[in-house]
Amino acid sequence: MKQFNGADELIAAVGTHLGYSEWFEVTQEKVNLFAEATGDHQWIHVDPERAKEGPFGGTIAHGYLTLSLIPVLRQSAWRPGVLKMGINYGANKVRFPAPVPVGSKVRAGFDLVEVSEGAAGHQVIEKVTIEAEGGQKPVCIAETVTVLVY
Repeated sequence: MKQFNGADELIAAVGTHLGYSEWFEVTQEKVNLFAEATGDHQWIHVDPERAKEGPFGGTIAHGYLTLSLIPVLRQSAWRPGVLKMGINYGANKVRFPAPVPVGSKVRAGFDLVEVSEGAAGHQVIEKVTIEAEGGQKPVCIAETVTVLVY
């Protein structure tokens, strides 16, 4: 895991690959809990019997569930150092090129694109590529924006 000791070290790492997360299993229970939290109960996510006959041969994770895993995946890939707080500021781009079959494991790779200092803290832009174990294409590619306050 890559560990930074403050903003200066983070700024010096712009343009580099920060590493990969550990593998994370996407279970039907996690998908069902996400469906409950968001109200998205589409059968391709929550009905394993019906989904067997569907286009993916089983249930798949919600795209936004996959996106929401970025913070937990980041924790095992890199750390910014001691912070007062970190805030999700948004995403510049998000794509879901392939589905995440329930029961599969995913991991994320992180590339540091930009760090800029602002009034609220350091704005960090990273390219995050999430892949499913054994998959041919990424399951999520996102350019995320986080504000870190040291």
